Amino acid sequence: GGVTRGLCTVNDGKLNTVIETADLEKTDYGISSNRDIELDGSEPVSMNVWGFTPILFKYLEEKFVEFLSENGTEMKSEYLIPSVVNELIQSGQETVHVLRSGATWFGVTYKEDKPFVEGEIEKLVNKGEYPGKLF
Repeated sequence: GGVTRGLCTVNDGKLNTVIETADLEKTDYGISSNRDIELDGSEPVSMNVWGFTPILFKYLEEKFVEFLSENGTEMKSEYLIPSVVNELIQSGQETVHVLRSGATWFGVTYKEDKPFVEGEIEKLVNKGEYPGKLF
């Protein structure tokens, strides 16, 4: 199945937009999504690793209260932090600096992802790039 990621546009190290895009999935023809855009997999995406200043938590809380009032009973609803960040950028209230990483990401979105992720972590441990035991 597909995943949701914030597709980013970046200019001079600053985030211009981060647009939540659902149903992102690798296909034989590239990357498909719920939007009418062409993707090749090289586009920067938000992995929700943010370094916020304290003021942003006020915005996040306000938007979360709003989100709960509109979607609180829908079990599949998702509070999307990148959407709040994009709103603040577009309104000119905040500037977001981007730190790029050349690392390959992987994660567990579906239970079927677990064996792949375990294998990738094992490779990193064997190469000495990740600790064999965290705790």
